[in-house]
Amino acid sequence: MLSINGMEYRQGDQTLFPKIDIEVKPGEIKAIQSTVNIRAVLLQMIIGKENVRNGSIQIKQQTLQEDKQKYVSSLGICWYEEGIYERLKVQEYLKFIGSLYQSKTSIKEVLLQIQLEEKAKWKMHQLNRSEKRRVQFGRILMQEAEVVIFEEPEVNVDLETKRVLHQFVELLQKQQKAVLILTTSTESAVTISDTVYRLNEQGIQQMDVETEEKERLTSTETNVKETAEEAVQIKQTFQLNKISAKVEDKIILFDPQEIDYIESQEGQSYLYTRGEGFPTGFTLKELEQRLSHQGFFRCHRSYIVNLQKIREVITWTRNSYSLSLVDKKSSEVPLSKSKLNELKELLGVE
Repeated sequence: MLSINGMEYRQGDQTLFPKIDIEVKPGEIKAIQSTVNIRAVLLQMIIGKENVRNGSIQIKQQTLQEDKQKYVSSLGICWYEEGIYERLKVQEYLKFIGSLYQSKTSIKEVLLQIQLEEKAKWKMHQLNRSEKRRVQFGRILMQEAEVVIFEEPEVNVDLETKRVLHQFVELLQKQQKAVLILTTSTESAVTISDTVYRLNEQGIQQMDVETEEKERLTSTETNVKETAEEAVQIKQTFQLNKISAKVEDKIILFDPQEIDYIESQEGQSYLYTRGEGFPTGFTLKELEQRLSHQGFFRCHRSYIVNLQKIREVITWTRNSYSLSLVDKKSSEVPLSKSKLNELKELLGVE
């Protein structure tokens, strides 16, 4: 449905990203994690405001130049910053969008989906930032676009809007829409999408995020194969009280309880404390072994969390969960479905 083939972008002698290939088919939810600059350039290329000098972008097998009307009518973008008609009421705005795209979608059903039915007669300027973002979701539904792109959908929105977002994306998947998430947040990309890519000056690379079933099987196999020798090693290593990280030429030693959570990116583990990330030489598996007896839990293939820092277990959909943490940035980390029951048992929750 959405196909990017052999596309690259250069600024003078600098390569922002080399040739990339990615395809998003109907019913697929994919995410690209990148810098703000790369995200902005990608969007400008998709809408035709930045020339595609090499390669192509196709929607329904047509480029923007080949069939502009078909391309534009099939594409819906939920922007991070979007100008809206401040003086229109919510239902008036949705009606206007519906008439613009000759939509048959029920405005009442859309209001229910975005949970703004009680504010249908409110003018747009009366809504807060999060509610305005939900109106954008409604616009996408009224537009009936077959390819939907989200720009930073979870940034600067409240918890209720995040819940609406996850349910909205799940609905789009059921409707066989092709969904692409563009974000700088790894956590957001992992939580919302099925497949995550990281894009930088070295190219595009799929992140190692396995399906829940694979993760469950891997976890089971690991437990079965663990030898007596490994058990002894775990017993020895968890007694170490400090975890080291390196910043330039300095080695920093952290007390485990200083650590809020740990994230793995492209094989590199980062310790997060007071809102800052510090690279460590340990793998996530090694850190899991060292910290499992000190109140840490492997909540996801790419994350370990300090159980003392968990404020809330958030259920987005039947298959999507996050952990809200008590830290400087009120961080959220993904929770795998296969780990949910184990976490409940640790927390003493039925």
